[in-house]
Amino acid sequence: MPPADVIATLAAYLQQAGAREQQLVHWHSVPARPGQCAPWPQWVHPQVVAALTTAGVQSLWQHQAEAVDAVAAGRHVVVATGTGSGKSLVGWLPVLSALTAAAETSGSVAAWRCRPTALYLAPTKALAADQLASLQRLIAAGGLPVAAETCDGDTDAQARAWVRAHADIVLTNPDFLHHSLLPGQRRWQRLLRQLRVVIVDECHSYRGVFGAHVALVLRRLLRLARRAGANPTVVCASATVAEPAASAARLLGVSPTEIVPITRDTSPRGAQLVALWQPSIARPAGAGTSPAAAAESPAGQVTRISATSEAARLAARFTHLGAQSLVFVRSRAAAETVSETVQRWLAAAAPRPSDGPPGGPLREPGAVAAYRGGYLPEERRALEAALRAGQLRALATTSALELGIDINGLDAVITAGWPGSRSSLRQQAGRAGRAGARGLAVFVAGADPLDQYLLHHPEAFLADVEATVFDPGNWHVLAPHLCAAAAEAPLTREDYRLFDLPDSTLLHELAAAGLLRARPGGWYWNYSQPTRPSALTDLRGAAHTLPIVRADTGVVVGQASAGTRADATLHPGALYLHQGQLYLVVELHDDYVLVRPTAEPGWRTRARSRTSIDILEPTATAAASAGGQWHTGKVAVREQVTHYDRRQVPDGQILSAHPLELPERSLTTTAVWWTVSSDEWQRLGLTEAQLPGALHAAEHAAIAMLPLLATCDRWDLGGLSTAWHPQTGQATIFVHDALPGGAGFAARGFAARHEWMQATADLVASCPCQAGCPSCIQSPKCGNGNEPLDKEAAARLLRAFARATAPATQPSDAAETNKGRERGGGT
Repeated sequence: MPPADVIATLAAYLQQAGAREQQLVHWHSVPARPGQCAPWPQWVHPQVVAALTTAGVQSLWQHQAEAVDAVAAGRHVVVATGTGSGKSLVGWLPVLSALTAAAETSGSVAAWRCRPTALYLAPTKALAADQLASLQRLIAAGGLPVAAETCDGDTDAQARAWVRAHADIVLTNPDFLHHSLLPGQRRWQRLLRQLRVVIVDECHSYRGVFGAHVALVLRRLLRLARRAGANPTVVCASATVAEPAASAARLLGVSPTEIVPITRDTSPRGAQLVALWQPSIARPAGAGTSPAAAAESPAGQVTRISATSEAARLAARFTHLGAQSLVFVRSRAAAETVSETVQRWLAAAAPRPSDGPPGGPLREPGAVAAYRGGYLPEERRALEAALRAGQLRALATTSALELGIDINGLDAVITAGWPGSRSSLRQQAGRAGRAGARGLAVFVAGADPLDQYLLHHPEAFLADVEATVFDPGNWHVLAPHLCAAAAEAPLTREDYRLFDLPDSTLLHELAAAGLLRARPGGWYWNYSQPTRPSALTDLRGAAHTLPIVRADTGVVVGQASAGTRADATLHPGALYLHQGQLYLVVELHDDYVLVRPTAEPGWRTRARSRTSIDILEPTATAAASAGGQWHTGKVAVREQVTHYDRRQVPDGQILSAHPLELPERSLTTTAVWWTVSSDEWQRLGLTEAQLPGALHAAEHAAIAMLPLLATCDRWDLGGLSTAWHPQTGQATIFVHDALPGGAGFAARGFAARHEWMQATADLVASCPCQAGCPSCIQSPKCGNGNEPLDKEAAARLLRAFARATAPATQPSDAAETNKGRERGGGT
């Protein structure tokens, strides 16, 4: 049996263990908060009130009452309150009440056809399925005359026909809207004609290119509903969205004044403890536990084990102490690694404190599992059920479980490495202590520069969440949606504002490409095209998938996206981990990957690449003091994976490098770049020999820190530094979006260049290493093996960049020039 206060037990362990090797860097306590109730609005149907009472909901929280009244009045609402605060009910209550009232008067077929309908959108199928289960329990509790069902890519034709004909509430995802419902709108007229409410759950997850796609899908949906005679109210919900009204307005294509933001959370919250944790010190084989035995890097930096390995140790210890926990990791492979490691520790005799979780008999290894994308739907549902039932005591997961799937009673959440944004971190931490219980959240910092910066700057770690960055005006994203919209209904001038079109230029370009046709009634899709317009784009930016096949049996063990990602992770010689089994990649082809099982070799692989950048079209330029120039615009990036390293586990030391022969990949995207004149770098005391290492180190640190300002991950970015670029004629640093057409991240860096450079300079200056380390200027994705790097010279450059971009020294906005089509960062 777990102890009576497992959170106190975990906290005591962390405070005691964290003192040994300075692992507990910061301890933060969030106090409990009492709830504030409100009476049921008079318009809510008594039968719905009875159903909620039966389900255990005795009254509304004050923020819920405020929100449902706004929805009932036909106002768009964004509910930006904490996890477990009842955001979904804001959408369900008006719909259930209206449907129950309509059932009393819908004796005729005509009246039945006029029943209101609702659409619920989730970013994942798992979340939609979880919401359906909760909704159906509520409907059953009150015997409500409501039919709710999911409909997505997994729904068969017969079930889809039933949903079209009978469902009052349809739960789905943006992908199904784009590929099926909107193109087949004539078959969905019953839903569209009476569409009363659209619920957009976890709206903070719609960012970058995916966010731009979803914004355009939502606008297409609202356009068709209005053409069918409806005027739906939209309810956006998120526990971690910054600038709620502005973000929701950007999704819907309306003014922020048309959105009612609900931000004051009146639900009860249990106390939460937050620990910022440094991994334990790595020791050579056979070394003791004293600090003197710690491994050191050549630069004198104490080497620590990886965040993933440390998270596994904590998860095993927490399980032993009776806690139920989630471990969030950055990759599918890491989820498998944590699960396998914890199971191994639980199955073995308890190791020494320096090697793993100490003391006593541990729980059975079957109480631990991994959860990630790539599993079959039935596997994921079984894991979710086992977690809810308490059968799973520790679950290692990717961001697949970050969103609001209803899992109560979790004691602790461990986040291994910065998840890409404060928004994601809050979503993950919010899993601990849901439903008013106490909880513990532990952030385990990796060697990544941003991790280390935030570990030692808790004020930045605990600051408000970032603004959601996405740009629906990105022409690479917008063009295929205009084609899809034209196929759904001809585009006219009345649609320009909805789709952020300043004029008809893009429509003329699409017509010139043979995709659209101009007619007196508007712009029409060219049906002589061999493909459907919805097939012109993938909302999630995924390349086609490659099956991963066992060479000895022909069994498919997994799948992965083709292109640069496959080149970097599934090249010949790479290690691939699935369900605890290691595989060695034998061959990588255009349409499949061959692997064979292998024993644990004691190393992992990481790819290296070569990059070049051509400037295609600057869209904005700003001068800085000291003669530098800052630019943002369109670039062409050419990248080729050329080598891979074998890296020792757990410390990541490079053992060997191996050449590869893989094709060059090309990407047209957006970038921010800035130049350094020869006068400036010479004034700083840099020599020509030092310059490449200074630029390279500054580039790495800048890429690492941009996610502090934009809702992205360093893996969403790329970069290049050169002592002389043929187009600028000067030393130049580039940072670019790693997505076709761009996602607004680089443009955000251009707009916030002083804050960006100041944080980057602070990071490098505060790192205690002598010559550079993974916590400041070394990059895990460097195509040049992190050579050359010069930390001291980079620090001088970065201080100069911060001074040169300071507001007092920057030119006025009038001095900035814009060229070509401005499709900025959407921030």
